Amino acid sequence: MVAIGYADGVREHIDAAVQNQTPSPRRPEHVTRTSSASLATDLELAREEIAKLRAERDQLRHAARLHLGHQLDQANSQDLVTRVQELTQTTADLEGRLHQAMGEKALLEGRVSELEDDLAAARTSLRRMIRAENASPSTE
Repeated sequence: MVAIGYADGVREHIDAAVQNQTPSPRRPEHVTRTSSASLATDLELAREEIAKLRAERDQLRHAARLHLGHQLDQANSQDLVTRVQELTQTTADLEGRLHQAMGEKALLEGRVSELEDDLAAARTSLRRMIRAENASPSTE
């Protein structure tokens, strides 16, 4: 080796560093091709697994939605059954009150008819009395 002008002690350190370096082994070309093919295969397998997992996720979401919908339907149906029973009872009560009110109305209409007849009779009687009073000679 030809010595290049380094400061004292520096050249020895450089030589020692060069000696300590181990050459990196070169990969054979067929290993690189196999690795690329292996990586491509691994990538394709990973993509297939991702597609399967996504499909499974979608199926589970759909099943969960159906289950929750069924639970809501049952909860709502219980509420609806209770509400229908309440409304049926209210309807029966209102029909009873309506029937009673219609009976009272018929009685009151009969009473109004009687009172109108009595009023007509009283008016007729009053007219007769007024005519009779007007027809008789005054005693003044």
